[in-house]
Amino acid sequence: MNTTIFGEHERRVIDQLDRCVAQEDGALGVLCADGHLGYSAPIGGVVAYREHVSPAAVGYDIGCGNLAVRTGLAADDLRPDLAGIMDRIYAEVSFGVGRRDGHAADHPVIDRIREADFEPQRALADAAAKQLGTVGAGNHYVDLFADENDEVWLGVHFGSRGFGHRTASGFLSLAGGGRFDERGREGEMEAPPDVLHVNADLGQAYLSAMELAGAYAYAGREVVVDQVLEILGTDSLEVVHNHHNFAWREAHGGEDFYVVRKGATPAFPGQRGFVGATMGEPAVILEGIDTDLAASALHSTVHGAGRAMSRTAAAGKVRRRWACTNRDCDWFQAPGEHKPRGGACPRCGHATLSKRMVKMTEGAIDWAAARRDLAKEGIELRGAAADEAPGAYKRLGEVLAAHEGTVRILHTLTPMGVAMAGPDTPDPWKD
Repeated sequence: MNTTIFGEHERRVIDQLDRCVAQEDGALGVLCADGHLGYSAPIGGVVAYREHVSPAAVGYDIGCGNLAVRTGLAADDLRPDLAGIMDRIYAEVSFGVGRRDGHAADHPVIDRIREADFEPQRALADAAAKQLGTVGAGNHYVDLFADENDEVWLGVHFGSRGFGHRTASGFLSLAGGGRFDERGREGEMEAPPDVLHVNADLGQAYLSAMELAGAYAYAGREVVVDQVLEILGTDSLEVVHNHHNFAWREAHGGEDFYVVRKGATPAFPGQRGFVGATMGEPAVILEGIDTDLAASALHSTVHGAGRAMSRTAAAGKVRRRWACTNRDCDWFQAPGEHKPRGGACPRCGHATLSKRMVKMTEGAIDWAAARRDLAKEGIELRGAAADEAPGAYKRLGEVLAAHEGTVRILHTLTPMGVAMAGPDTPDPWKD
């Protein structure tokens, strides 16, 4: 098997990469050190096909990526107002799945969607317009950092929102013989990925649709960064911007490939990338270098620290349930139960119930302790939950050490403020 593996991984993750590579004779594969299980293809996986592209390997969040900008602000000057600034960012930037309060409906990328080469995408233009400039949930964020020179950086991480998800889902449906407007067959995590021949009509249509979803993701990150720069009252002096869920046409070893990176950052010699860690640890600006080892990595590197445990393992099982609003009562609706008649709590008789996220089982992360640790470090946290705590992730320094000889670190970015969707955001893909 033509694969290169960085770091240590459980067998199931390696098997996922092997199944992706096996879809085409002579395909190449790389597993970065932040790798972990994904759907059909591992997060942190890179697959180079000569004649195919895989919507499953690119994933549902087409064009998910990182954008970092260096501002003209000094961190010491910002810190006295940091709490208020983070309050404004969290209040004015739209976080959460299903948000439709974007503020860039007149962006040129929306016109491109209305005139998309792949005609079914055109019907998604109105929804895309409403979401452009919203961040989403999960591990997507808006962060402020201080570098080693006390300069403030702004970093964001998110992708193509509902537009990209519907595009990916539609092509997975088409690959299985369905219609674009049907939800794609997700299958088992260990299922082989669907692949499309690049010379077939469907393969050409996917490449065009994927590129447009990537342009939409780029635009969304730029819109949010401009919004936060306005809050900060400053400008961008330096920009580092990359996708890490995408497929590129590239040359490697004198041959042309379609290189799919799922949760992996392109890092050609001299190409810079912004790689986040956890909400409590330094991120980095890095660049690729010209070595044989870097070439064996298909000039790819990590996109983050990589999960050390699943969201459920970290936070426990959380579900949206009817629950009592009396703070002295812990009643919530059990699976299969309906909202009590009359709307009163059946345990304490309190008159008001609300539907909210409640913890069904405990997780491994003590979220209250994690928040206290972040506060001790002077990090202003807004939103987030236990599934995104530092303890749920690997250490970025360790995964980068596994890629020594392929990249160099240019800047170390220490977190000052972190803003993410909170634990009470809507369920995925209800938008």
